[in-house]
Amino acid sequence: MVDMRGTFGIGRIAGVAIRIHWSVAVIFALIAWSLATVTFPGYYPKEPRWMHIVAGLTAAVVFLLGLLAHELSHAVVARRNGVEVDNITLWLLGGVAQLRGKAGDPGSELRIAGVGPLVSVLIGLAFGLGTLLLSVAGVSGLLVGAFAWLAGINLLLAVFNAIPAAPLDGGRLLHAALWKWRGDYVWAAVAAARAGRVLGFILVLLGLGLFLQTGILSSLWSVLLGWFLARAASAEEQQVLLDDALQTVRVRDVMSPEPETVPADITVAALIDEYLFQRRHSSFPLVDQDGRLVGLITLRRIKEVPVALRSTTRARDIACPATEVVTTAPDEPLPELIPRLGLSADGRALVLQAGELVGIVSPSDVSQAAQRAMARSHPASLLRRF
Repeated sequence: MVDMRGTFGIGRIAGVAIRIHWSVAVIFALIAWSLATVTFPGYYPKEPRWMHIVAGLTAAVVFLLGLLAHELSHAVVARRNGVEVDNITLWLLGGVAQLRGKAGDPGSELRIAGVGPLVSVLIGLAFGLGTLLLSVAGVSGLLVGAFAWLAGINLLLAVFNAIPAAPLDGGRLLHAALWKWRGDYVWAAVAAARAGRVLGFILVLLGLGLFLQTGILSSLWSVLLGWFLARAASAEEQQVLLDDALQTVRVRDVMSPEPETVPADITVAALIDEYLFQRRHSSFPLVDQDGRLVGLITLRRIKEVPVALRSTTRARDIACPATEVVTTAPDEPLPELIPRLGLSADGRALVLQAGELVGIVSPSDVSQAAQRAMARSHPASLLRRF
């Protein structure tokens, strides 16, 4: 899995949360800057500078919208194949559709992975047709240039994403093919991840070699891209092995049962004196007078309250609201909960059964479960499959 910390939400589309990774700012800035200062001025030097800037920014925004359409297509097909989608995160290499669970068979995975590059191809062809129609109509200048660039970049994105190396879509296609061939999901996933790591290292070496030979700064883009790809592939391999080790572990096996709750209207000062030091917990679910869940308060949030304000600040005022707290059920497989915990601001999940609070899962609970599971299954036994 790709490390998706450092993201923020921007809304929901068709019930799917859309998030942006900080690396999108890098890709957006590079694209807009190169178009506005190099590409468009080089082809259309007579146009005023402000038009180059506007065209560069607009083309960069439309490109990101194309990435979003690419990822939404994964989400739509995943749902049609019985796989729920928690969120979509745009990042440096395009995007990640966070699926809850995995495809049930190689054919489903092939459809889910293959639709993304297909959508990028269709977007590229649409802009290519637009370029042709504008040219036939006698239109020239930046508008045609922007359409032509969008056509080319989307087709290039489709080709790049089809490379058989995880976490690219082509890596998913490779995984589906190897899974079909050997019937071993984990072996196929590790093989695809290692292909991604190799591709990342190749891109880094090519970029460094080109930079040392020519001194062209733009060649360092390959280094950055390769570094991200290698990191993402390594993280994916580790996640696959961990998921395999945890496949029989349920939330009830790792949760802290019957967590102690505190009144939502208690002051932060009283919370510290009466609960924090006495119980030595680092998080507490908050409930109202009727026992209904109000939110979750953690040590991190408590420490952010200035000492002078702790006697007048209520716990509910600084807690994570109940609507934003990650929740789970006792029988949910732990590997399905872990990605959601990674997106939680407080890193914890409340365990509910029939609407009643029965437990809490913390990062330390997950870490200890992972260590036990990996020790029990021993990674070397997985590697011998190769």
